[in-house]
Order: sequence, then C-alpha cells, then structure tokens
Amino acid sequence: MSKLPTILEMLQSGVHFGHRLSKQYPKMSPYIFGQKNGINIINLEKTQIKLEEAYKFVKELASNGGTILFLGTKKQAQSIIKEHANKCGMPYIDQRWLGGTFTNYDTISKVIKKYNELVDKQKKGELEKYTKKEQSKFKKEIEKLEILVHGVKDLKKVPDAVYIVDLKKEKTALREANKRGIPIVAICDANTNPEQVTYPIPGNDDATKAINLITGVMAQAVEEGKSQIKAQPAKVEVSKSKSKSSK
Repeated sequence: MSKLPTILEMLQSGVHFGHRLSKQYPKMSPYIFGQKNGINIINLEKTQIKLEEAYKFVKELASNGGTILFLGTKKQAQSIIKEHANKCGMPYIDQRWLGGTFTNYDTISKVIKKYNELVDKQKKGELEKYTKKEQSKFKKEIEKLEILVHGVKDLKKVPDAVYIVDLKKEKTALREANKRGIPIVAICDANTNPEQVTYPIPGNDDATKAINLITGVMAQAVEEGKSQIKAQPAKVEVSKSKSKSSK
C-alpha cells in the first residue's frame, strides 16, 4: 500500500476541523476528539483507520476492473474532483447531480448517448449542413449537456461504487446509492450520519486542502489497484483453445 497521510499532514490540511457543536450529528460522536471554541475537533487517529479501510476497498475494486464515480458539486470541490478523477481515469460529476444516475440509469444513458452523438457530428462537420439558426440550437444543446455529462460521457453502466465529498450537498445521490445498494465512500463531517455510508472517512468536507488530501488518497487507491490488474481473461481464452485442439 502506498503511504497514507500522517496525522501531521492531516492537521496541516485542516482535516480535523468539524462543525459547530449545535450542528453535530449524534452518531458522529465516536469520531469526535473534543471541541475548541465551540467547534468539533475530529479524532484524526480514527480518521487514519477509516481512511485505510476506504483505501483498501477502492484499491480492491479497481484491481478487479470496477468503476468508482467521484462526486463533488460544491464550489470548493469541483476542480479537485475533476482533477483527481481524470488523473486516475474514473468518471466524475462536478456540476450537478443527474437525478436517476443510479436508480434510472437507462434514461441517463440516453442523455449521455445523445451528447456523444452530437459532439461526434460536430467534430465531423455534419452539423454544418443545417441553417445557422439550427446550428446555434445544436450548439446550445451541446453546451447544456456538456455541463451535465462531461465527466460521465464514457460511462457504460451503473458505477460499482461512489466517492462523495459532501453528504449534505449530495443527499439525492446518497439516497439513490443506498436504494440501489451501491457501496459509498465518503468524507463524513461532524454534521453527517456515518451509518449511511459503507466506508465513512471522518473529516472536514468544507476546507479545500482537506478535500484535496482525501480525494487524492482515493485517486491513489484507484491507480494502485489498476496497476495490479492481472490478465486473467487472456489466460482463460488460451486454455479454452488448448482444450478444443486436444479433442
């Protein structure tokens, strides 16, 4: 396993800062170290443990060819989600959650298909045969769809798991994932319910440095998992051909 962040590195990134005491979710109590100036302080020793559990899960998923969707649409998470998802080659949503992505994927897949077809026609110059007014309409439609699906344009099926930055912000995605039984890896701030998440990572989901640190670890887990993928299908094909020739 690659080196995970030290407690000092997490402190420097502000991972330990939670929300005000008045906003604390009761079930986050086991992950709270104490409080300072009315702010919950997250226990980083427990964050380390949970981060390692999440890392192992994501790494194993990637090593088996699985897909994890990176999700973070709040302003301070958007560029981070895009950067790390692109780096490790995973789909992402950084603008707005498409309702039904998990629970009604057939409909979402049609939207993705429509976007890809329009972009392809645009690249080939096939839209130039239309009037200027029609071309303008197509351009606006492409721009609209671009915002919605640019991070999932290569998605072929419902993801095997989802990584979420802010559970409060992404409550619809959280609900859909739980409904479909899709494993959830998420940063759980002091104001969230960790029991809604398969692999909760206690931490600050507001500070840019904290989000970047934890998201980077998840991307790193994907990359390490991908590097361990073994070419088992090829071996199976070879053995099949051998068995046929021996008959």
